[in-house]
Amino acid sequence: MTKKKIPMRKCVVTNERFEKKQLLRVVKTPEGKVIFDKTGKANGRGAYVSKSKAVIEKAKKTKILAKHLETDIPESVYENLLKWIENE
Repeated sequence: MTKKKIPMRKCVVTNERFEKKQLLRVVKTPEGKVIFDKTGKANGRGAYVSKSKAVIEKAKKTKILAKHLETDIPESVYENLLKWIENE
């Protein structure tokens, strides 16, 4: 029996590679709206961020998500990411 391949993704802030499950995904939908994708399956361009409060705050400060998704990121997306980490 062959081993199942584990999907790996890179955090846009730290440039470290992790399993897809260990990261949070932010998506720019085809309509141009930016959302936090809890399922990891939303349609659109995605960027991954580590599940760390410090990393999310750094992403907000450096505007790295805005660079990767080529659009402005609403404050509510960062708030949703931080809430998700606190509740997990």
